Amino acid sequence: METTKCLIIGSGPAGYTAAIYASRADLSPVLYQGIQPGGQLTITTDVENFPGYPNGVTGPELMEDLRKQAERFGADIRTGIVSAVDLSKRPFLVTVDEKHQLLAETIIVSTGASANWLGLESEKKFQGMGVSACATCDGFFYRNQDVCVIGGGDTATEEASYLANLCNKVYLIVRRDELRASKAMQKRVLDNPKIEVVWKHQTKEILGDDSGVTGILLYHSDTKEEKKLDVTGVFVAIGHTPNTDLFKNQLELHPEGYIKTVPGSTKTNVPGVFAAGDVQDLHYRQGITAAGTGCMAAIEAERFLQE
Repeated sequence: METTKCLIIGSGPAGYTAAIYASRADLSPVLYQGIQPGGQLTITTDVENFPGYPNGVTGPELMEDLRKQAERFGADIRTGIVSAVDLSKRPFLVTVDEKHQLLAETIIVSTGASANWLGLESEKKFQGMGVSACATCDGFFYRNQDVCVIGGGDTATEEASYLANLCNKVYLIVRRDELRASKAMQKRVLDNPKIEVVWKHQTKEILGDDSGVTGILLYHSDTKEEKKLDVTGVFVAIGHTPNTDLFKNQLELHPEGYIKTVPGSTKTNVPGVFAAGDVQDLHYRQGITAAGTGCMAAIEAERFLQE
């Protein structure tokens, strides 16, 4: 059976940075990219706050740079999804795509987080026909049209700002009377004449026909009074859920599902298993903090193997 000193599960800034450091430490890491190679940043347009890019960089370009850097130092980056892990003893038994098995002396978990949905039948019905969770993926199709973004956090305000560059009008639907986004993002949204914030409203139904979305039916959070908006695109931006189903009952998790780590480190409750990036980050969820914890995880894996 194949063996590796260091297995990295998931890509993104955390996974690729871990691969760079683990490779330079001669751990010959194997990295499985998972469902979304490159992670959430591959569906982000301009990244202006990642050090080293004074003029900004697109998310896909940034992730491609990180991947190439990891490969340059010898990281074995593979396409595949880890479908099962047994953390009861070392070396850890790992199954990929439900068939290929390998043993890992250490594991770095960098599986990230996935977009949340509203849970409406009409939302599911019109996915790919006007409903999206990725403005940068699909915004082009709504050029010069009226669209809406659902949510009040950084993700929602970033999506709205991006769409305002393409669309005729962007409604930002917020269920409360305030935004949860950073002050900088709030100002950007509120100062943009093409963005209209619809305060204290929630989604009742997404409307459409055989051609796709034609509108959205809202209701006031207090009065329950209904309101219809004529839009051709609905972008859901209500946060993310950490991808930790694989580790339930094996790793200690926070109530929200994020992996618990020892404060100031990436160590989990299982010796030899480390967690990096958004999968263990309840507070920051930034590309640069994910990369930082990827570095930490690789260094801690190297020291663990030395000990």
